[in-house]
Amino acid sequence: MFFKEFEIRWSDTDANRHLANSAYINFMSHTRMAYLNQLGFNQKSMAAHNIGPVVFYEHVYYFKEAFPGMPVKVSLEFVGMSENGMFFEFRHNFYDHNGKNFARCEMMGAWIDLKTRKLTGLPDKFLKAFESMEKTEDFKTLTKADTRRFVQVPKDLEVV
Repeated sequence: MFFKEFEIRWSDTDANRHLANSAYINFMSHTRMAYLNQLGFNQKSMAAHNIGPVVFYEHVYYFKEAFPGMPVKVSLEFVGMSENGMFFEFRHNFYDHNGKNFARCEMMGAWIDLKTRKLTGLPDKFLKAFESMEKTEDFKTLTKADTRRFVQVPKDLEVV
């Protein structure tokens, strides 16, 4: 399991003086990109293939508050991917300095071709990198149906 460490700054807090929702999202995004960078997904390689990641949803579950100055560890777990790599799913857990889990997030995303602005599968180079990732016990092969499991899509909306 991959971990990224952060310290909660004053600017990461909200009006209630605890870790803001937007900071959770930023910490998770930073953790994902740090791990993907280790796999070879960096600005240069993604630009060479004209792809970028997009987020479909992030479901965050808060168990306990977190406050400024508190060290935080954010995990990244590989929960699912489609056969062609187009769709991916990660789970993040937030841990305090005592190792207590104070939040969890389930997120799903996909890759977009930045020229056509359409979802795309991954080139073999990147698929191989994902194959090297440690997978969770509940890992699953994702399908397009998985991307819609939390929403009723209107009949008049074209779904790609």
